[in-house]
Amino acid sequence: MRVALVFLAGLGFAASGAFSRDAVAAAPAVVIAASTTTGVGPLAVTLTASGEPASYSWKLGDGASATGASVRHVYAPGRYVAVVMATTESGESAQAQVVLVVRKRTVTLSAPRSADYGSPTTIGGELRPAVAGGRVQIYRGRIHVASARVSASGRFRALLRLRSAGPYHARYGAARSKPRSIALRPRLVASLDRSAPVGGRLSVAARLVPAGAGSLRVEIRRDGRLVARKRAGPSLRLALPTAAAGRLRAIVTTVPRPGFLPARRSLAAQVVLPALAVGARGPSVLVLERRLAELRYALRGVDTVYGTDTFEAVLAFQKVHGLARTGRVEPALWSLLARSGVPEPRARGFDHIEVDKTRQLLLEVRGGEVTRVVHVSTGATGNTPLGTWRVYRKVTGFDWVLWYPMYFLRGFAIHGYPSVPAYPASHGCVRVPMWVAPQLFAGHPYGATVTVYL
Repeated sequence: MRVALVFLAGLGFAASGAFSRDAVAAAPAVVIAASTTTGVGPLAVTLTASGEPASYSWKLGDGASATGASVRHVYAPGRYVAVVMATTESGESAQAQVVLVVRKRTVTLSAPRSADYGSPTTIGGELRPAVAGGRVQIYRGRIHVASARVSASGRFRALLRLRSAGPYHARYGAARSKPRSIALRPRLVASLDRSAPVGGRLSVAARLVPAGAGSLRVEIRRDGRLVARKRAGPSLRLALPTAAAGRLRAIVTTVPRPGFLPARRSLAAQVVLPALAVGARGPSVLVLERRLAELRYALRGVDTVYGTDTFEAVLAFQKVHGLARTGRVEPALWSLLARSGVPEPRARGFDHIEVDKTRQLLLEVRGGEVTRVVHVSTGATGNTPLGTWRVYRKVTGFDWVLWYPMYFLRGFAIHGYPSVPAYPASHGCVRVPMWVAPQLFAGHPYGATVTVYL
């Protein structure tokens, strides 16, 4: 315990102001002992006066007073002078004083200005003077949300999963930080099919997470021109006009409530012709080819021309899904294209080529994923050998009538050929389109694995 001792001796005087004939009475000696003279408020201090027998009265420095040899008083932050007056029975008196310095404990809170709704976010601050190992409490309004340990430097931090803008504040004892609010970015979930045939169904759906983040509004534009508009609550669904082919864009924005930031999503869709075949041109063909390319179907290029490569890619898609092998795009195929995924390989874990005799397909597999789906034609008599083989011979260009062949067993090879019908028609090899053969040849060295299965 830190103790301060202060001693003062006073002089006694006669009431008339003149010296008495008797010996002059000495003023009492008085000493103050303080349990502490410095600390952090609110600070409890015990003040004790001692000396010659006397009565004691106190002025505690903050407007309070007390009597008695010992007093206990709680001081708020500030600087104070406590004074004691000692008075003997004969009326002589003396004073002593002690200076008390009470510091204010402060806690500050820092937080990002904005964060994603529901995301783990770190907030922190500083406690002065530091109390190593102490626990700062963090509140959202009156609700306790976290506690944080104070380091030796006085710093602290806590991880919160934010679902409210606040305001947040930190407390340590009587110390309280200024409030901090965090603007939240809501999740705007929106969906729109990539395409629909003319006259088909196409709608945009959107919702806000959380629902209390605000309201939604959507604008629909066709080739840049506004064609529809809607405003709703935290969720909406709007049918898009599909009477004519063209490019549609749905722009979804939020009207945020206090504490939330605005959000925006822009989604595009194409209203396409209901039927396409070889020779077709234009934006509908481009949408078709882009989607086929996304699903890994082999194409020579993504353009606006429905050529033989587009025809072959559509054939491959129809084979994968067990459809009639027409090479034409009908309304039902557009719908299936929109909801389909990349075909799955039979084996994973290594790079290889798979030949599916039942579906008449070649799957190029890399890193466990299908990277290319190729329309093929295998042996007309079913004699393309089943099993797992290794490429043992490769020929650049023509080998007799075989274009860029890769031999995997005896005379059986994967090779380009001018005619690749939608059914088994070869002498036993695996025919692929002429333009695909050089690419497969370049991508698979000697020893590459070829698996043929039903």
